[in-house]
Amino acid sequence: MENNKEEIVDVGSVVEAVSADDSDAPLYQVESLCMRCGENGVTRFLLTLIPHFRKVLLSAFECPHCGERNNEVQFAGEIQPRGCNYSLKVPSSDQKMFHRQVVKSESATIKIPELDFEIPPEAQRGSLSTVEGILVRAADELEALQEERKKLDPQTAEAIDQFLLKLKACAKGDSTFTFILDDPAGNSFIENLYAPSPDPSLNIKFYERTPEQQALLGYLVDPSQQGESSNVVPSEGLSSTSDKREPRGSVGAVAGHRAIAQSNSAEIADALFRYSAPEEVMTFPSTCGACAASCETRMFMTRIPYFQEVIVMASTCDACGYRNSELKPGGRIPEKGKRITLFVKNINDLSRDLIKSDTAGVKIPELDLELAGGTLGGIVTTVEGLITKISESLERVHGFSFGDSLDENKRTKWQDFKAKLNKLLSVEESWTLILHDALANSFIAPVTDDIKDDHQLTFEEYERSWEQNEELGLNDIDTSSADAAYNSTS
Repeated sequence: MENNKEEIVDVGSVVEAVSADDSDAPLYQVESLCMRCGENGVTRFLLTLIPHFRKVLLSAFECPHCGERNNEVQFAGEIQPRGCNYSLKVPSSDQKMFHRQVVKSESATIKIPELDFEIPPEAQRGSLSTVEGILVRAADELEALQEERKKLDPQTAEAIDQFLLKLKACAKGDSTFTFILDDPAGNSFIENLYAPSPDPSLNIKFYERTPEQQALLGYLVDPSQQGESSNVVPSEGLSSTSDKREPRGSVGAVAGHRAIAQSNSAEIADALFRYSAPEEVMTFPSTCGACAASCETRMFMTRIPYFQEVIVMASTCDACGYRNSELKPGGRIPEKGKRITLFVKNINDLSRDLIKSDTAGVKIPELDLELAGGTLGGIVTTVEGLITKISESLERVHGFSFGDSLDENKRTKWQDFKAKLNKLLSVEESWTLILHDALANSFIAPVTDDIKDDHQLTFEEYERSWEQNEELGLNDIDTSSADAAYNSTS
């Protein structure tokens, strides 16, 4: 180990070493050029795994000639499926807010709307710091060339001086501001001081990346998807498996219903076909999200009893073997939101089918746990699968809360919470699961044929607030033209 620390190696050896799946990777040193004095300095690389977070590559440069030093953190793991957006309200004179740990990846952007200030990804590369550290570093970098600016452009230099006063006031805690961290790669993080409970000052959102963001992250994107894109699929590109098979009505649920109907038993038909089979599977060409090769996507509509019509889509790639499936709600937007409450009393309740849309939030009152809408995305699973995903998501999002840097009191708190979360799966005591969905696109399956006979499951409709409609984009929808055209046609 000591020999590895002292030895100067080439870049190729370092890349090959850190690419290997080795948890005990040593410290590597590479001779590199100092950008300040032009002499050669030393860059040290260390591949390490932050417990329950992800694998990172730490690099530190030091020049013995001029004293120049800098460090950087890069993520050696995978890019997350969705982007993340952290919004932190920082009140004045609250020093705890400034000590929050911040992981900023090389693709993340930092914004302070009150100052109309933005730090682009290339300005501060991947770093492990605090809120105060990032603001101080930004102020130092702006101030570095002020003397030259005063000689060349005094007016711009004066404006920057005025801005620096505001930025330093924020860094010292003299004024209130909003700290926004947006990362399309989903690899950035702001510490939650109240985890696992919701942080009243921290708002976390996850979103689907745009084609432009996909391209910036290095994904292969169809040029037609960037800029002006169209969701309309050419009619000649669509085909239907029903065209290649027997006529409609001789397969699937229709044939089954006809066969059972001959015995004049409607009860048997309803019991066997609670989840109706697809009558028509549509196939259309698409692009693989992993290797960008051409593949096929299959789509059909079906109806889930006591729920609604849904669209099931599945894609498979013959080139790389990638598979993907998703379920989307069909029909119109409901007028009211829906709150679903399940009282889990025995082990069989963990096997209930569950659909959680990407707008649904999750709440477990017994643990004082609440997840905002969009935290886990849209999933089709069981009650047990949902609890497992919640546990995995908490470990990923609050990685540092499980790491070695945590003090003993907080570590004990987290261990107790994880034990309680795992205890839910053994159902030693009854507990409550609540899904609240502003678009009413979530569902928990009953265990009885008639949903009214399932006394452990309740559904409640509620009026959406103006803020919820605004977040969903419903306040700006104007259907007057469509309504007038429909009425004139009628």
